[in-house]
Amino acid sequence: MLTKNIKLKLFRKNKLNQNLKKKLTNLLDEENFVIKSQKKEYRNNFNKKTISKFKSFIYYRIIGMGGSSLGAQAIYDFLKHKIKKKFEFLDNLQAHIKKNQKKKCLNIIISKSGNTIETIVNTNIFVQKKNKNIFITENKKNYLHTLAEKFKSEIIHHNNFIGGRYSVLSEVGMLPAELMGLDSSKFKQLNNLIKNKNYLNSLIKNVDQILYFVKRKKFNSVIINYDEKSTNLFNWYQQLVAESLGKKGIGILPIVSNMPKDNHSVMQLYLDGCKNNFFTFFYVKEKNSLKINNSQILKMQSYLKNKDIDHIIYAQKQATENVFKSKKIPFRSFEILKRDEKTLGELFTFFILETILLGKALKINPFNQPAVELIKTETKKILA
Repeated sequence: MLTKNIKLKLFRKNKLNQNLKKKLTNLLDEENFVIKSQKKEYRNNFNKKTISKFKSFIYYRIIGMGGSSLGAQAIYDFLKHKIKKKFEFLDNLQAHIKKNQKKKCLNIIISKSGNTIETIVNTNIFVQKKNKNIFITENKKNYLHTLAEKFKSEIIHHNNFIGGRYSVLSEVGMLPAELMGLDSSKFKQLNNLIKNKNYLNSLIKNVDQILYFVKRKKFNSVIINYDEKSTNLFNWYQQLVAESLGKKGIGILPIVSNMPKDNHSVMQLYLDGCKNNFFTFFYVKEKNSLKINNSQILKMQSYLKNKDIDHIIYAQKQATENVFKSKKIPFRSFEILKRDEKTLGELFTFFILETILLGKALKINPFNQPAVELIKTETKKILA
């Protein structure tokens, strides 16, 4: 068990890498603001008064790109069974989209720099001065901060020392979580996890194995996802890993593969194609899933009787793992036993620490994204 609510099968049994253990200990001890944002003592730049002011809304629209939106989307989808509010996410540019202004809606506009061109464009199209708006951005005279002042909207300052993809457990993810009716404090699990020897050792062993794969030119990290509600969790993970580690001619390419649908498309390649992949299986135990109608099952498919959808999905996961084992294809496997804030917080923390530790081991800076800035500059040149 990784924690009480998460089972984890490692890639393979291996000894604890003492060098990586030392790097993780130093990481947890250093003055690192990303790590601090995951602790219970981190103070969000909003308070109960802000929440109470905007909690009466039923409809919310979050406008942001990448890490400004993906964390909140992951929370919303993973915990939708607990959420009565409706959230819409504008996280791309679309030439044709209906503007639904009939419903009373709160706009939450998020951009650390305040100058993200896609966020500015979507704000221009969907946000008006008469709307109720919250802007989350740095405390600088950037475009969105200036616009928020013009609109006399609520401004919540985005700490400039926490990059977008690492911001899920800061105000960027926790304000939306509170407005969803969730308890933001339950996501903050680092204080407990750093006392969990098994959690930390499993983390170190995972990093050690991933480094082993990278050295052998296995750069594709394929997520075999059996939980539809976790798709955006792994879209968040995809940005976290790719943007943090894709530097200096190296990196890891995370590929999200949703099952069992992808059994009928890319699974053939995973099993018999190129051997530059390693895999993560991910499954969440689902209660009250739809049941098979026994009266409509033919005799030749009697093995389906008395089964529900979750039972069938789990059997497909087990079958796939068995085939991977027989073909000696490297994989690890997460099984989630409880779907709540605490469990999701444990997963966020695991993947963030894993990514930072990989960056340290590969001797690259996991916190910047210098190449992406080139496209932003070039786009402005073309549009100017």
